[in-house]
Amino acid sequence: MNYRHAFHAGNFADLVKHACLTAALAEMTAAGPPLQVIDTHAGAGLYDLGGEDARRTAEAERGVYALLADRSAPAVFAPLKGQIAKLNGKGDPRLYPGSPLLVAAALRKADTLLACELRPEEAGRLRVALKQSRGAEVVIADGFTLASRVKTGQPTLVLIDPPFERGDDYDQIVRTTAAVLRRNRGAVIMAWTPLKDLETFDAYLRGLEAIRPPQTLVIEARLRPLDDPMRLNGCALVVVNPPPGLEPAARSACDWVVAKLGSSGGQARVWGL
Repeated sequence: MNYRHAFHAGNFADLVKHACLTAALAEMTAAGPPLQVIDTHAGAGLYDLGGEDARRTAEAERGVYALLADRSAPAVFAPLKGQIAKLNGKGDPRLYPGSPLLVAAALRKADTLLACELRPEEAGRLRVALKQSRGAEVVIADGFTLASRVKTGQPTLVLIDPPFERGDDYDQIVRTTAAVLRRNRGAVIMAWTPLKDLETFDAYLRGLEAIRPPQTLVIEARLRPLDDPMRLNGCALVVVNPPPGLEPAARSACDWVVAKLGSSGGQARVWGL
């Protein structure tokens, strides 16, 4: 697989994913027993927005840089903005945190993070990025497989964010969701997907419905109508067992992203499956 998230770090989809992820983590770490988090496709963990890869696409310009320039942006983005400030100090905001760094920053002493990454070079960068993070483990492994072995009877968050370079990624998400739920019915499962065309997304949701998941929240940020399957027209998060406060947080994030970064025909949708 050739996917490298450095080309897309800090884009609109990262803003949606990371705002919802930090909102869920804040709720799940507010009280209670230790939390286990599994990030199935963790990536490098830290991205240089001034680097060649990021500058080639310039997606952060219509993403995190637009967010940082908007002083009226909603509070749901505050944890992400706080981590960006922590990473960059008073300098230009070149460094952008990936999901595993945001998870590690939110965890308590007894909580754990298992970050899975198949590419050895990316896993090596992730180990460096997480070297100061207690309770975080990086493994070079198939995250779909490890997620299906989740511990039973423990508060759990599984983040699934594959590169969508394989034709079976949607099916893999459904199978992994079913496997996690068989072992831990109360696990929170947060799966990110691109939104290109409605037919593909609807087929994925039908597959998910077939395994009869518990309460499921569908979070969509459509920047434009889904009428060109060759473009990334938006993104979605499908969350099984969503924490109660996630829905309003997701609405706030998606409303801002669509209003500020979308075009005519854009739409923010948060609804129950």
